[in-house]
Amino acid sequence: MTTIAPLGTGRQAGPPGTRADGRRRTGHRGTRSTPGSGLLFVLPFLLVFALFMVWPLAQGLWMSLTDSSLALRDTAFVGFDNYAEAFSDPDVWSSLGNTVFFTVVSSVPLVLIALVMALLVHSGLAGQWAWRLAFFAPYLLPVTVVTLIWTWLYQPDIGLANQLLGSFGVEPVGWLSDESVAMWSIAALTVWWTVGFNFLLYLAALQSLPSTYDEAAALDGAGAWRRLWSITLPQLRRTTALVAMLQVLASLKVFDQIYILTKGGPNGSTRPVLEYVYDVGFTGYRLGYASAVSYLFFALVIVVSLVQLRLFRQED
Repeated sequence: MTTIAPLGTGRQAGPPGTRADGRRRTGHRGTRSTPGSGLLFVLPFLLVFALFMVWPLAQGLWMSLTDSSLALRDTAFVGFDNYAEAFSDPDVWSSLGNTVFFTVVSSVPLVLIALVMALLVHSGLAGQWAWRLAFFAPYLLPVTVVTLIWTWLYQPDIGLANQLLGSFGVEPVGWLSDESVAMWSIAALTVWWTVGFNFLLYLAALQSLPSTYDEAAALDGAGAWRRLWSITLPQLRRTTALVAMLQVLASLKVFDQIYILTKGGPNGSTRPVLEYVYDVGFTGYRLGYASAVSYLFFALVIVVSLVQLRLFRQED
């Protein structure tokens, strides 16, 4: 027997989105969205970014359009004269050539050697902690300590490098005084000093790779070299792209070790663009012209970065 509830005592269903008593449901109780509240959280960062990034960039760009100098108090607007002079300055092109040469001779071994070191450690060598410490420890040293060590190694008379060569009957080499050898010597120092960072990136990538593919290939009879070329290295493509991009950008901005070791010598054969900017701006007192050269180099770095991104995206 069916019982019918008295009229007016039951709850009637309201429209969608409302409760039974007719009041609208709210997704989050007691929370309200205030327009512009998120700006308060990013405002400290925006202030610091504007103060230390946007303002110096704008100030430097304006300075590149003037004849600003440390020796003169008055400044006049010269337009693009500084940029035109930079394009016709042979010292700019020679320092740019030195920078590109250093980037090539240092970036390639820094990527390849780091990959080999990471593969050796990942393969299960005995004494893992010792290998990792030995590979990464030089990266923790400051540039002054590194250059001091290698200055003694490169000493023409008592340096370890020439003594080793002399034990094989080879004549002493002017590691930092010979124009044809100096840049190679600085590149070798840079590889020893900074390869640990790239090694760490590769090692982290190797440890995150799934082992199922390698195990399946081993069961199918694939040898170690075949698994390396066909399975491991293809999976490291993105990491290699990242390491190569970071390394090229870092090598383009070389300054510290060259300035401490050779100050751009001998005869300007190792002077990079950033050292030329320093010499022109703070030794020659031409801040406006130095700013123009630095912004041209900045544009080159941006172009190189965009080209690398384009190439890596096409490979993906």
